[in-house]
Formats: sequence, structure tokens, C-alpha cells
Amino acid sequence: MDRLYIITGASGHLGNVLARELISKGERVRALILPGEEVRCDGFEKIVYGDVLRKDTMTHLFEDVQGRRIIFIHCAGIVYIKSKYSRTVYDVNVNGTKNVIDMCKEHKVSKLIYISSVHALPEIKEGEIIRETKDFDPEKVVGYYAKTKAEATKLVLKANDENLEVCVIHPSGIIGPYDYGHGHMTGMVEEYCKGRLLAGMIGGYDFVDVRDVVGGIISCADRGRSGECYILSNRYFTIRELMDELSKVTNKRRIRVYLPRWIAYLSAPFAEIYYKIFNKSPLYTKYSIYTLTYKQIFSHEKADKELNYSTRDMADTLKDTYDWLVRNGRINR
Repeated sequence: MDRLYIITGASGHLGNVLARELISKGERVRALILPGEEVRCDGFEKIVYGDVLRKDTMTHLFEDVQGRRIIFIHCAGIVYIKSKYSRTVYDVNVNGTKNVIDMCKEHKVSKLIYISSVHALPEIKEGEIIRETKDFDPEKVVGYYAKTKAEATKLVLKANDENLEVCVIHPSGIIGPYDYGHGHMTGMVEEYCKGRLLAGMIGGYDFVDVRDVVGGIISCADRGRSGECYILSNRYFTIRELMDELSKVTNKRRIRVYLPRWIAYLSAPFAEIYYKIFNKSPLYTKYSIYTLTYKQIFSHEKADKELNYSTRDMADTLKDTYDWLVRNGRINR
């Protein structure tokens, strides 16, 4: 049976890298992209300009699909680290996912792969290993973004039945090349390379190459078991470790000052105001500081076994990100 991939959020960091890889493998790909956003790669079978909040705009994705095995990958979502409540974040992350589920059932999609987040996983004691679960509850996670992803993940798993297979992917902190937007980690690399990042923070997180996540998603399309969740992470890196490696690959000065959490918390509200004035995504907010200072260890052992998942060296990720930013004129070598 002819196979067709449909990707929402195909202009985002993960979505565009995923589309690029599938097309390079000769797969047929259709994309849902917000009106006004740019297409970043060639070879789509069809591009639909629409919104997950409007079902009528998504119907064009399903034109002339009779007799084809449809794999629907729902990447569209808003990564949100600010402190202020946002109705838009809830609408896109939760109500948009409801609409996607409805459309998949209506158009007899074979498999829905939902891109959730490790933030949706219930928090446990600091330092303990976090593994996959089927228990998702907004009350068991911290932060507005995490709550929306937990609620959406619960909806997706509930939709799993004999007519629609679902799988859930939980990426950790994504980093890597081909980020045409201004993702959090790409912004950090840019700020550092431009000499604007004068201090780091004591803490760390699990960071993973976007291309490794894409490899796991594509494998999940064939190997992922119906109704299962898969963590696609790498390992825990301290911020100092990450910045020192970035210094090596860029041949720029090392950051030597690292602030404790209490100082970062005091400065966070002012940082949010500063970045709002210049219309940029803040590097530090109270939520991101909490995330970076509450040590969470994620296991990707299940994905290793079932999806043949693997990760690359972070030095390669940082070098490729730096080189890509230079090639695209975002920073100077």
C-alpha cells in the first residue's frame, strides 16, 4: 500500500527537519503550515496553509488519499517558557490536538504520532530516572506548558483503538541545525556567539540533537507499538559542560561566571521585560530556571530497544549548529 506522511507544524524546527529527512528518503509528504510562514525544503507532495484550530483548513490535507496508508505526525505546538498565562498556548496545544484526533478518525488515518514532551511526564524525586508512563495528569507537572502537553497526551492515548493506532513521542530539550525560527537553544548559541551571553547558570538539562529525534520518529512510524510512549532523549548536560563544549567548537572565549539559582530567580522578571521590549524569546524565565535547576534524568532505553534509537555526540551537534548559523548569516565566524 502506498504510504503518505502528513506533518503539522512543518515549518518549525522539528517539523522541517523531519520533512526534509522523509523527502530525502523518497517518501511522499504533505505539510500543514500556518499562513504567512515559509516552506524551508522542496519536494512536498502538497502544502496546505492552515491552522490546527480550524478543521476546515485541514480537510485539504486529505484530498485524494483513498487506498493509501496515512501516517499523521502532529508536530504543531507552542513551546512556552514564560510566566504569564496564555490562552493561545492552551488552544493550540490542547484544542488543536483534539481537532487533529477528530480529523484522523474521520479520514481513517492508519497511525497518529503525537509529538509530546518530556515535560508532560509526571515529576518524581529529583535525580531519579524518569521512564515512560501511561499516567498523564496536568496536576502532576509544573509549568503551564507542561500542563497543556500532559492534557493533550492524555487525549491522544485515549484515542487509541482498533481503527486508529497512536504513538506518543517525548523529546527532551531539542538542539541542532535547521532552526529557521528562534528556538530557545538556538537563541542561546546565537547570543553566546555574538558575545552577549556573559554568564551562565548553575544547573543543566537533557539536550538532544533534532536529527536524532527525527530518526526516532521515522522509526516509530514502522516499529512503534500502538498505544505506547517513547522518550527520545540523550543525557543530562550541565550548562557549564555545554558552554565549554561550545567554546571549543567555536574557538570563542569560555564563560567563567555561573550564577546560583537565587540570583537567576531575582533577575528573571527583568529579563522577561528586556526580551519583550526587543521582541525576542527570553533565555531565562522563572519556569526555565526551575527546569534547569531541578535535575531530571530521562531514560531512552525503551526507544533504544524498540525503535533502534541512537544519539550522536553533543560536540558534533554544537559544531553543526554553529556552522549552519554561519552559513545562514545569523552569526559571523
